[in-house]
Amino acid sequence: MPPLSDSYPPIEPYDAGMLDVGDGNLVYWEVCGNPRGKPALVVHGGPGSGCTARARRHFDPDRYRVVLFDQRGCGRSTPHAGDPATDLRHNTTPHLLADIERLRRHLGIERWLLFGGSWGSTLILAYAQRHPERVSEIVIPGVTTTRRSEIDWLYRGVGRFFPEAWERFRDGAARGPQRVDGPDGAHAAGAYEDGAHGAGAGAGAGAGAEAGGRDLVAAYGRLMDDPDPAVRERAAADWCAWEDAVLSMEPHGSAHPYGERPSTARLALVRICAHYFSHGAWLEEGVLLRGAGRLAGIPGVLIHGRQDLSSPLDTAWELSRSWTDARLIVIDDAGHRGSGRTRAEVIAALDRFAR
Repeated sequence: MPPLSDSYPPIEPYDAGMLDVGDGNLVYWEVCGNPRGKPALVVHGGPGSGCTARARRHFDPDRYRVVLFDQRGCGRSTPHAGDPATDLRHNTTPHLLADIERLRRHLGIERWLLFGGSWGSTLILAYAQRHPERVSEIVIPGVTTTRRSEIDWLYRGVGRFFPEAWERFRDGAARGPQRVDGPDGAHAAGAYEDGAHGAGAGAGAGAGAEAGGRDLVAAYGRLMDDPDPAVRERAAADWCAWEDAVLSMEPHGSAHPYGERPSTARLALVRICAHYFSHGAWLEEGVLLRGAGRLAGIPGVLIHGRQDLSSPLDTAWELSRSWTDARLIVIDDAGHRGSGRTRAEVIAALDRFAR
């Protein structure tokens, strides 16, 4: 989002720690605001972005007890996925959902408001459908459910708007043996192929086209596990250049929100993203939309930019049609990174729920 000039003042945590969640993982957590305030959990995006001080400023510090945490492998959690020796086998959606519950119990919280967008919204919806009795309200700026169709759109389909950038992204993955379909579902000339991924052959824009996007993500996952640090750095740079290209038409925010990250954070982000997205986030296709009925009785506010090319509005619309207690607010001048009005709607929703 744009600068936080109209948000709450910066605050520092009054408590923090490292939670042992098993499998050799320690998850960083912090708490800000009023120790007797309404509990709220911030769920960051990525996956692999890590929590930021910026997220604290959406909450009234006098009325909220705000919990933030770094998901496995990123931020201040250890071991860090920027280290290629870090094993990601125990870094999956079910593991993260269990970590959230463990953190809730550790902090002695009965119910909490959930706040987060992009990948964070996927994790929020999965947690709330699994533990609805633990959720008081939900606020999501930027709705995703990480369906395979959404992953395919982000890493292949939207390439029709940025064909030059997508070709560079595709070519960056072509060092490994995989087939990659083009943005229109046709075979992309120049991508290396050994015949192992024939699911897309002749399938047009159907299931095979989706396989093309996932194959591309999986190829980057293999590059991020390469023993050569130069290969990993180049793959992370190519991935982030593509992510920045998709956001480049948005009217608000930094020009290079992915590429300008520090090297270690960038390596962890790309490695974790490729790991999750190549596995469909370990979620059945469409399960979070089909399961929206489990959210009955939980008030929600969904805030989504009409100009969001990376996560188009239709997912937020579908969710709002299935979740009767949610209100969808469409921001015409915003994309994935939001706008001043996005932030104003977020703060207004959180202020209402604080009462």
